[in-house]
Amino acid sequence: MPATPAVPDGKRPTLADLATRAGVSTALASIVMRGAKGASAATRERVLEAAREIGYRPDARARLLRSHRSHLLGVQFGLQHPFHADLVEGIYATAEPAGYQIALSAVTAGRGEQRAVETLLDDRCEALILLGPQAPASRLTELAGQLPVVSVARHLRPPVPGLEVVRTADDKGARQAVDHLVALGHRAIAHIDGGKAPGAADRRRGYRTAMSRHGLTEHIRVVPGGLTEAEGAEAAQVLAASHPRPTAVLAFNDRCATGVLDVFLRSGIPVPGAISVVGFDDSHLARLAHIDLTTVGQDIPRLAHLAVDRAIARLDGRDTGTGEQVVAPHLVVRGTTAPPSTAPAT
Repeated sequence: MPATPAVPDGKRPTLADLATRAGVSTALASIVMRGAKGASAATRERVLEAAREIGYRPDARARLLRSHRSHLLGVQFGLQHPFHADLVEGIYATAEPAGYQIALSAVTAGRGEQRAVETLLDDRCEALILLGPQAPASRLTELAGQLPVVSVARHLRPPVPGLEVVRTADDKGARQAVDHLVALGHRAIAHIDGGKAPGAADRRRGYRTAMSRHGLTEHIRVVPGGLTEAEGAEAAQVLAASHPRPTAVLAFNDRCATGVLDVFLRSGIPVPGAISVVGFDDSHLARLAHIDLTTVGQDIPRLAHLAVDRAIARLDGRDTGTGEQVVAPHLVVRGTTAPPSTAPAT
């Protein structure tokens, strides 16, 4: 049966309303709702039943503020990034069992990182977890001097004092992708670059290193790209019109690769028949059946766990002695890579 509110005008039920409904004192109702000792089994059941009837829920935020702790971890994320969405899911899964709540603040086309962080600070977050931050090192240094800050998915050189970093070995991931393509028989492998995005420099370096190691220096080709489908599509149009065309492409990330696939599909260039495509991240986008993207997987549960753990460790005064945690990537082979066609590219 639906709950029967006992409060007028649809207002949120208070602890006093609950006590009245259950026929107990406010103090006793509080004991029951906190799960503390001091109430009989019968009283506890009566109070919990009353709570269900009137739809009462304890105000966890107010209780935390009264204890002078918010137990809030602020997370800055990019609204349009599937990889960030997957990370946020992992952060929730780690933080809540540890007794922490999550406050989210999005970076959008019209809302920059500065505003996103200010909102989290206004919410009295105890620590910040920044997903792929692009703020200058000076700003990160300033923030790290105010509260614990964890940067995820960005390699900072030189290290920022006081800042925790959790990242994937992006250069290794790019090397894995090139190794896979070379093992299939590809030589003309292009890389669609991520520009100044976090991780781009390391992926670019890993691609160049792997190509050189395989004796393919003359085939190195870096095409300007970016993080989005539109930037991937623009780069793919350049590649589709080139002669000779590469037989394989390593895109900066899965979103970029999706734009590449779209252009090739519209241009009548079969994937992987005429050209192979590899993404980076293994976001939920790559796992969609109609995309089925071969990609370099980032260990999202591990990255999320480490980010939350380092934030809480700083709050608890624990220090591992290192400000950087590097997680190994892994190649995920799906349907967008195959041996190169024997027919010449047109």
